[in-house]
Amino acid sequence: MRLDLIEKKKTIILGLAREGESTFFFLRKRFPKKKIGLADQKDFSQLSKNFQKIIKKDKSINLHLGKNYLQYLRNYEIIIKSPGIPKKEIAPFITKDQIITSQTDIFLEKHKKKTIGVTGSKGKSTTAKLIYHILKKANKKVKLIGNIGKPALDFFESKSDYFVYELSSHQLSDLKTSPHIAIFLNIFREHLDYYKNFQEYFSAKKNIARWQKAEDFFVVNIDIPLLKDFSSNVKSKIVPISLKSQRKGVCFKNGVFFFNSQKVIPLKEIPVGLRPYLYNIMAAIAVAKILKITNDKIKQGLQTFVPLKHRLEFVGEFKDIKFYNDSLATIPEATILALETLKKVNTLILGGYDRGQNFKNLIDLLPKYKVKNLILFPDTDKRILKILEDKNFRKIKVFLVQNMKKAVEEAFKNTKKGKICLLSPAAASFNLFKDYKHRGNLFKKYIKEISYEKENKT
Repeated sequence: MRLDLIEKKKTIILGLAREGESTFFFLRKRFPKKKIGLADQKDFSQLSKNFQKIIKKDKSINLHLGKNYLQYLRNYEIIIKSPGIPKKEIAPFITKDQIITSQTDIFLEKHKKKTIGVTGSKGKSTTAKLIYHILKKANKKVKLIGNIGKPALDFFESKSDYFVYELSSHQLSDLKTSPHIAIFLNIFREHLDYYKNFQEYFSAKKNIARWQKAEDFFVVNIDIPLLKDFSSNVKSKIVPISLKSQRKGVCFKNGVFFFNSQKVIPLKEIPVGLRPYLYNIMAAIAVAKILKITNDKIKQGLQTFVPLKHRLEFVGEFKDIKFYNDSLATIPEATILALETLKKVNTLILGGYDRGQNFKNLIDLLPKYKVKNLILFPDTDKRILKILEDKNFRKIKVFLVQNMKKAVEEAFKNTKKGKICLLSPAAASFNLFKDYKHRGNLFKKYIKEISYEKENKT
């Protein structure tokens, strides 16, 4: 999205949370007197206090707030949409002649060649942070932006060598430019409350590489058939990552990571906390090799990386029970990965906000991984319970709880000593918690509190 078009045309910023505010400050700095529309379903009093003060003083703003905020969109030629607003919501209020764009598109217009974009249904944050860490260790000037960092336009004038950009499907949906290095980790049935169907969700994700050219690079997980098929249609240089194929790109065989058949690092030389993230490690190695980072620097980065909180995070051993916090697991496939990694989980805390996830494959695997206790949160609890009943899994004890404290209490009562209790909900958190961080932090808090209470009673 070219800035000269925004300067000339009637423009509105749709959505006034963190990214929307950032977009306003960006435009106002460049076009001090330009009339800018601002739209949000929130009332003025619900905007951030600082933003309220600033826009009160600005005489070149058209404010469209409250429940009818979308009705004013037709008055503008360019709509800069924040990622959290589904396209299906604005569809009745726009015309085919309007331009829908985003922070990401504006940023990539200038910084495409320096941008490493990371997407996937799961693992984006870990991969983005890992790439960033390796590049820092290689003495590159690099910024971490997007979902995991600050809004992209905050760095529009940065002189950094590279930008590692974590990109959600929402940020990708309106793109007309793809990053120079694009990474596509995986694709699962996710965000179906936001999109019309899986095809629309996948189509948004494809923009990570759809607009690449011959000089660009596409790091792609070819173990997933949908991604392998998609990669055959892009114009860039394909760098596959795979646990199955042992040819070009990054692969893992006999406990060692290879790039184009050359040894990079054995898994045993990587910290234990990072070892479950095989595809994330392969993606980071691929990017480092594209950028000609030496094996020594790659090793240094991998060996000093601290994994993200709330993703297979070992909380500790309390009352002879090992507790793991995997609150970031918001789809069944992520929980399956956690079970595969830990192998023997005695108690699994599961469930949350119902987005129509398919739990059948996950439930099928519970006996294989020796799960004996299932602690269920609403709203998905009754659906999961029905699947268990249909499969006649009577040996699995089920406990229905309404809050985290009760879940942890049941975990202490029912998990065998020496065994694992895993929080890996396979569902979003919004019905009972602010977000996955709040959910994971409460889990850790009550583990310590209840353990302390038990110690003082004995």
